[in-house]
Amino acid sequence: EVQLMESGGGLVEPGGSLRLSCVASGFTFRTNYMTWVRKVQGKELEWVASISNSGEHVFYEDSVKGRFTASRENANNTLYLQFNSLKPEDTAMYYCLQGFVCREGSWCPTPGGQGTRVIVSS
Repeated sequence: EVQLMESGGGLVEPGGSLRLSCVASGFTFRTNYMTWVRKVQGKELEWVASISNSGEHVFYEDSVKGRFTASRENANNTLYLQFNSLKPEDTAMYYCLQGFVCREGSWCPTPGGQGTRVIVSS
């Protein structure tokens, strides 16, 4: 059974930094692309970033380019999302997903993890 456990969210002031983690189990993490998405209440899931299985290739949604950095540690089955220069509009519940999904209208599964909430506010 695929399990994804997100953590690291919290309350941060605009311009601040934060790092999310996602620990994966139940599948061969090192052979899979991974994706971060976010959900604002009342809106659809929004694709944030996807990273190749090796970590060599990373793709970002335009609004987060230059501010967010996705990375991974395959030895620990862990995915990361580093936030810098956070903005109030980054406030959302963040989820990790297996695969390269949810980008530009592509298939987007319902997150199975609990997610981690990020609130950007002064």
